[in-house]
Amino acid sequence: MRSNVRNLVLVHGLWDEPSVFDRFVGYLQTEDLSIFIPHLEHEGGRVCLKNLAIELDHLILDRFGTDEFIQLIGFSMGGLISRIWLQQMGGASRTSSFISVGSPHRGTFTAQLFPTKLFCGIAEMKRGSALVKELNRETHLLKSVRCISFYCRWDLMVFPGWQAVLPIGKHFASPVFTHKDLITHHRSLEILAEAIIRY
Repeated sequence: MRSNVRNLVLVHGLWDEPSVFDRFVGYLQTEDLSIFIPHLEHEGGRVCLKNLAIELDHLILDRFGTDEFIQLIGFSMGGLISRIWLQQMGGASRTSSFISVGSPHRGTFTAQLFPTKLFCGIAEMKRGSALVKELNRETHLLKSVRCISFYCRWDLMVFPGWQAVLPIGKHFASPVFTHKDLITHHRSLEILAEAIIRY
């Protein structure tokens, strides 16, 4: 990998595939970016998030080895998977910036009705879940990483939307109206692309 090339890893959310980032990638066509979008098998929310973080770790190691630094973007549930990797698997030591997009860092009421035994991954996103509390007790592990959160005020997937922010770093409300707009609408994508360039 050339030293002047930045590595960007995009982590998709629940019920999504890497193609959810197709429009966003169109805003990032620059020669100094090497973009990697791993495919994580959520199985409809049945897979626990820590298992998905382990899978993410393997895929990053396969792609970049142990020494390459990366920038990381997590969309929706991908933001929590990213945090597990950053905070509990040593990922922060090789990550320069983490951009969270519509991720339930304080949990979401939308997940409350899903039974834990059947939907481990979704249940871990509930308000007050053990995982959410654990991650938010360990925010000091992110101090070496430039963190930014983008959220949608009217988000119904991560509800209430205005709490979809990391407990550390800057946060901004995107000028869109739905959860999916955060990663597909041109107004949001322009802002996200600028954040990648600046950070």
